[in-house]
Amino acid sequence: MTNPEKLSAIREQMKADGVAAYIIPSADPHISEYLPSHYKCIPFVTGFTGSVSTVVITQDFAGLWADARYFEQAEEQLEGSGFELVKLKVQHSPEYIQWLGETLAPSATIAFDEKLVSVALGELLQKQLAYQRIQFKHKDYLSPIWENRPALPAQPTFLIADEHIGQSVADKLTAVRKAMKQKNAKYHLVSSLDDMAWLFNMRGADVSYNPVVLSFALISATEATLYIQSDKLTADAKADLAKSGVSVLGYDTIAKDLQFLPAESSILIDPKRNCLALYKLIPTSVQKILETNPSTLLKAVKNNVEVNNTRQAMIKDGVAITQFIKWVKDNVGKIEITEISAAAHLKELRAAQDGFIGESFNTIAAYRAHGALPHYGATEKSDVAIQAEGLFLVDSGGQYRYGTTDITRVIPMGNNTEEEKTDYTLVLKAMIEGCKTRFPKGTCGYQIDAITRRPMWDYALNYGHGTGHGVGYFLNVHEGPQVFNATATAVPVELGMITSIEPGIYRPGKHGIRIENLVLTIADQSNQFNEFYAFESLTLAPIDTTLVKKELLEQSHIAWLNQYHANVYAKLSPFLKEEEKVFLGRMTSEI
Repeated sequence: MTNPEKLSAIREQMKADGVAAYIIPSADPHISEYLPSHYKCIPFVTGFTGSVSTVVITQDFAGLWADARYFEQAEEQLEGSGFELVKLKVQHSPEYIQWLGETLAPSATIAFDEKLVSVALGELLQKQLAYQRIQFKHKDYLSPIWENRPALPAQPTFLIADEHIGQSVADKLTAVRKAMKQKNAKYHLVSSLDDMAWLFNMRGADVSYNPVVLSFALISATEATLYIQSDKLTADAKADLAKSGVSVLGYDTIAKDLQFLPAESSILIDPKRNCLALYKLIPTSVQKILETNPSTLLKAVKNNVEVNNTRQAMIKDGVAITQFIKWVKDNVGKIEITEISAAAHLKELRAAQDGFIGESFNTIAAYRAHGALPHYGATEKSDVAIQAEGLFLVDSGGQYRYGTTDITRVIPMGNNTEEEKTDYTLVLKAMIEGCKTRFPKGTCGYQIDAITRRPMWDYALNYGHGTGHGVGYFLNVHEGPQVFNATATAVPVELGMITSIEPGIYRPGKHGIRIENLVLTIADQSNQFNEFYAFESLTLAPIDTTLVKKELLEQSHIAWLNQYHANVYAKLSPFLKEEEKVFLGRMTSEI
């Protein structure tokens, strides 16, 4: 079926059910950001492959709501599909809800698959559309028209030994139960896949780039049940989990067990990380405590083993990045290098490093104007050759058995303009400003975001995405609860958190510049004013300084950069060949 035919088939089902609007979120029953192929509903219906969007279908309009990161991609991929791009004004905002309220007649019916809608979104829809007396139905209009729909992933799951992860499953369950007791919860439902992976020290390959496993958990004061396809775990793995007090049941069994929770008991549920379908199965007599999963914060604060292992992963990753930059500079103009072939070569260099499992996200290899698209992904149609001029932005990362990386570097290819030099210097200045910040305990991400942007605001420049996101330990490259963006999220930046700092400047049709390091929150000093924290730059890779306009930097920024590069050389050079050492020495020389 073509995309227009799929749209027509959905509308026929809607008409038969008396449904005025159908919502398709980008989600699965675990409310994941990255999805297994079975739940890539929006790409199936529309052809749009961006990771964040929402589709709304009525009888006379079909729209895809996406933010500025995807405007150009969406307009290209939606052409001829029957769907129109609706540009979000505010990133991650469900602006389609207001549109539905203004468009639909009173008492109209909206349908969606409740397995793909979070508890929080379901409640928001009801609250914001109550004035129109909107009715809601649970409907799946995709399964009847999705021929050869991909099956749920069946890859095996493996457990990580306690000594390689720093905390046993039993200890993690104890910490979660302590939080449950504080919230007076008798039970706790966990659906989010990164929380599941962390809690049970298990990893898998059910979702591209994220080493997670489709599973649920139900935890009480005395029992913990892992709901997973039973053939994913070996007998030895099940025995190890049993030693930690964990029983294993089938993946779909969670639905039945929720329906038979004891009357008058209570259950802790994260409304943003659990689907509405499971939530509605819980008896009305059971008190629902809607709070963030305790494991979300516990997972974000890395222990000493995780921190030390991540430092080792950064060395491996830095070696690969250094080799990659040298390869690009040595070979441009001599052999054909395209965006796609460059990304493939970088993956090969990472794969040669000990402990490499795979990429942590789809590499953004963006030459010249493509760099102005923050989430650009090269396709056979868009792929271009890298030339000895302009800027080449590469945002990439790796999954290692002992850490997750995420790094962005911009490689000047030659004949660079004054505008490119100024923009490059200001982005670097902003990145350094964030990395060298000292801040009091209790500081939140939106404050770090503003501090990082200040050097660019001085020149009336800004960027449309957040400054940083949390990063997991051999887990999701996007991890909460901390986030460095303008949203007033009241989550303090805690010791042991790993977060990215990645400011940028994007000039459509010209170039994009983003420079990114991952940082670890560490203790700095304590005095009568407060405890003060700082950042340790975990990322170890050279930052090209050939375009830097020193007059735009303050002495503190120059000192930080020179010290950073001295550390990069000291940590990476023992693992490089002689010609690579010479190259790195030039790249990291003082300015």
